[in-house]
This record gives sequence, structure tokens and C-alpha cells, in this order.
Amino acid sequence: MSEETVLDIRTIHPMHRHPMIFERFDGLAGGESFVLVNDHDPKPLFYQFQAERSGQFTWEYLEQGPEAWRVEIGRATA
Repeated sequence: MSEETVLDIRTIHPMHRHPMIFERFDGLAGGESFVLVNDHDPKPLFYQFQAERSGQFTWEYLEQGPEAWRVEIGRATA
């Protein structure tokens, strides 16, 4: 997995995190994905994806704490 496919937001100010994540997601082609690395369970982000991108994304936990959470977020294929 290349560095471009990992988005580590642990050092990003919280108010900038979700816009950065959605910008990365919106740049994906169908079937592409990236791994989000966070310092807490990004469950609120999952609910935001459900509300704003329903049916357009995939979500798979790769690691669930306690120090880091890694989630593969992908753009669903048509």
C-alpha cells in the first residue's frame, strides 16, 4: 500500500478532519479506497458518510484501538 492511500489525521486539528476526509473520498474513482488512521473510533464520521454519501461508500475496520483506529474507506462501484 502506497503512502498516498493512507490518510493519517491524528495530527490534524479536529475542525479540519472531516472536510479533508471527504475531499479525499470525493477524489476516488469507483473501486478505489484509502486507509484512514485516527486516534479514536471514527463512528461519527461513519454516520456522516451514511447521511451525505449513502450507497456510495464502503467502510471496513482494519484496526480498532486502543491507540489507533484504521478504517478502509472506499468508493463503491456502480
